[in-house]
Amino acid sequence: MESSFYLPIFLIAGGIIFLIIFFHYVPFFLWLSAKVSGVNISLIQLFLMRIRNVPPYIIVPGMIEAHKAGLKNITRDELEAHYLAGGHVEKVVHALVSASKANIELPFQMATAIDLAGRDVFEAVQMSVNPKVIDTPPVTAVAKDGIQLIAKARVTVRANIRQLVGGAGEDTILARVGEGIVSSIGSSENHKSVLENPDSISKLVLRKGLDAGTAFEILSIDIADIDIGKNIGAALQIDQANADKNIAQAKAENIAVDVKASVPDSLTITDVELSILVGNLLDNAIESCRLSSGKRFIRIYMSMKGKMLYFSMLNSAGMKKKKIGTLFSSNKEGTHGFGLHRAETIIEEHGGWCKYNSEDGAFSSEFLVPAME
Repeated sequence: MESSFYLPIFLIAGGIIFLIIFFHYVPFFLWLSAKVSGVNISLIQLFLMRIRNVPPYIIVPGMIEAHKAGLKNITRDELEAHYLAGGHVEKVVHALVSASKANIELPFQMATAIDLAGRDVFEAVQMSVNPKVIDTPPVTAVAKDGIQLIAKARVTVRANIRQLVGGAGEDTILARVGEGIVSSIGSSENHKSVLENPDSISKLVLRKGLDAGTAFEILSIDIADIDIGKNIGAALQIDQANADKNIAQAKAENIAVDVKASVPDSLTITDVELSILVGNLLDNAIESCRLSSGKRFIRIYMSMKGKMLYFSMLNSAGMKKKKIGTLFSSNKEGTHGFGLHRAETIIEEHGGWCKYNSEDGAFSSEFLVPAME
């Protein structure tokens, strides 16, 4: 009696398990949906997909979508191959359908290549239809009259389908536009002409063909905002005057000054920073020379070492000083070297290196700082 009681339960449970396994490996309702949609695919093909670890619930909806959109040349084998290669079948099919509706030529092989290259092919097609606007970060440049301008631009781009594989991305576009703005402002005679006609900058930059070799086509460049920054020219004149004053002061105090310098015109460290850097070290050297009982001298050497700017200064001094933090001190002469601390701050901001050494009768300063890209 008990066995006959449990037998139907076992049969029902077995039937349920069988149906679960059957519908897992043979998705009947998905096959039915494909048949109703006009897609020719058999239950055996769906079963073999499961054996190949290809999910039918990705391939079949893609086939249905393509068939309904009139893209009947896309086969099941092609979609399976793309999935097994690590591609995104849904995005590729969406992109092909969108491209077909927008009359954009996009072959299946190109769409899969774009997808496998890591690009969002569906987003690229959408960008071809609806261009994207990219905002540049603030770009700082100096006109010929020495006035600094800070500009922001809005770049309208459209995806270049044929350049998506191997073409440069948005970062390259932003970098090139930034360089173009700096070049355009730098070639302007004065900052007022830029403020009065900012469109002249965008037109000049647009003519440079900045989208060459990128995955985008630049449609327009618009200056969204432009502000006046520092008066760099005046600051440089002040720094130059201070440097001339220091040299003249040193010679007036019978300090022999010898300078050997060879520096390129263009450096990543600004002229203002370099003037402050050298000026503070020169102030410290003159201060040390005043404490020297022997011959007073300052020897300066500056040149490029690869992409690094190297500077060294040797000057006469009094007795050897003990370093306390960033300052140097002796019992008789007190604490000196406040200029060294200011110079060291600038060097550290640029990821550079500096070294100071104090001996009886001499003091040396050295620094090495990145100065070229």
